[in-house]
Amino acid sequence: MSEDGDRTKRLIAFKKKTEAKIEALENELKEQQATLEIVNSILLEKGFKHPEIKPRLSTEPQPEEEKAEMPSEEIAEHIEPGPPGTQRLKSATGEVLAELQVEGGLLHVVLAEDKAFNINTPPFNQFLVQRVLLKMQERDSELVRAGRLDPDRILCFDIIREGDRVRELVIRNIDSERVRELTSSIRWTLEKMDEKTRA
Repeated sequence: MSEDGDRTKRLIAFKKKTEAKIEALENELKEQQATLEIVNSILLEKGFKHPEIKPRLSTEPQPEEEKAEMPSEEIAEHIEPGPPGTQRLKSATGEVLAELQVEGGLLHVVLAEDKAFNINTPPFNQFLVQRVLLKMQERDSELVRAGRLDPDRILCFDIIREGDRVRELVIRNIDSERVRELTSSIRWTLEKMDEKTRA
C-alpha cells in the first residue's frame, strides 16, 4: 500500500477513535449532570426540610425577583461595625438586617431579631439559594471534577430556622472574593424580603 494510503487508513482509525471518545465523554457528562441534580435535591432537603422546595427548572417562568439584576451599589455603604469581630448589614434606609462574622473560610450570618424573615418569602429560595449558593456549589463541583479543587473544599451551607423563620446562615469553604459576593447577595435578598413583609 502507498504511503498516502497508509496515512489515510491511520487518519480514519484516529477519526473513529476520537468519535468514540467524544461519545463516551458526552455520556459521562450526562451521568455527572444527573448526579449533580440528585446532590442538589439532597442538599435542599437537608437545608430546608420542606418537601415543597424543589430546584427550579429553567423552563419555568421566573418571578420578577429572579429576573431583577442585583444593584451595582457599593456594598460598603450598607455595612457598619457591630460587636467585636462582626459587621452589620443595613438596608438603604439604615435599618439593621443582619450581623455577619467572617473567620477563615466561614461566613456566619445572624438575621435581625426584630424582623420576621420567612424562608418562603421571595427572593430567598429563588435567588439566594438557587442562583447564588447552589451555583457556587456547582462551580466547585466542576473544579473537583477537573482536579483543581479538593472535594472537602466545596462550598456548603446550613440554614438555621425556627419553623419557617430564618435565624442564621452558616456558609463554609469560601474565599475573600466570595465573601464580598455573598455579603452583597445576602444584604440585597434580606432587604427585598423585608420590603415584601412590610407591603
